[in-house]
Amino acid sequence: MPTAPDIRRAPDRLHTDLGWLDSHHSFSFGGHHDPHNIGHGLLIVSNDDVVAAGGGFGTHAHRDMEIVTWILEGKLEHRDSAGNEGVLYPGLAQRMSAGHGIRHSEMNHSQTEPVHFIQMWVVPDELGLAPEYEQLDVNGALAQGGLVPVASGRGHAGAIGIHQRHASMWVGRLRSKETVELPDSPFVHLYVGKGAVSLDEQQLGRGDAARLTQNPQTSITAAADSEVIIWESDKEAYR
Repeated sequence: MPTAPDIRRAPDRLHTDLGWLDSHHSFSFGGHHDPHNIGHGLLIVSNDDVVAAGGGFGTHAHRDMEIVTWILEGKLEHRDSAGNEGVLYPGLAQRMSAGHGIRHSEMNHSQTEPVHFIQMWVVPDELGLAPEYEQLDVNGALAQGGLVPVASGRGHAGAIGIHQRHASMWVGRLRSKETVELPDSPFVHLYVGKGAVSLDEQQLGRGDAARLTQNPQTSITAAADSEVIIWESDKEAYR
C-alpha cells in the first residue's frame, strides 16, 4: 500500500563527534540504537562523515557486508588486508565486499583540508564470500545529467557490482531546475548530498533524506545545482 514519503531532516540525524570525525547517521549505528530505525530496504547504514585533515579510521575489521563509499569533497585514502589501496575522490565510486572478513583503514589524504563522504552498507545476498574490492570513475556519466547507476547487483552497465541482486545505487549531479524520475521500487532512499530538491512539493536541503515505501513512481526537481544519492531495494534487510 503506498505511503507518503517519510522525510528525515538533517538536524534530526543521530550524531557522533570525536573531534577528528563529525558523523551523522541516517540509521542506528555504533552506540546509537533505535530498534525502529535499523534501515530502509536493504540499506542499513548511511553515514555522512567529515574527517579532519590528517585524521581517519585506523585499521578495523568488517565481514559479510557490501560497503560503498562516495566522496562529496576532498580525498580519502584506502588500504586493506587484501592488498588493495587507492585514493578516492569525487566521482570515483568504491565498493568493498567484506565477505568472510577483511581489515582496512580509511584516512584523509590531505594534511590541510577535511574530506567529506557518504559511506553506505547493504546486506549481501550470500554470506562467507571471498573479500573483493572495486572502484570506478563515473564522472563522465554524471556530467551528462540524469541519474547514473553507480553500484548495482542487477548488472547495470557502467556500475560497480555488489553482491546483492535486490539493490542498486544511483547518483545524480543535477542542474538547477532539472527533473528526474526516482526508481520505481518497493523501497527507495533519497539522500541530498549537496544543494536542494523538491519532492511532492516538499523542499529537501543538504543532509535531508526521504524514505519511500511502495510509492508509485515520482520525480524530484533540483532547486539549485545538487547532488543526490539514491538506493532502491526490492526487499527489506533481515525480513
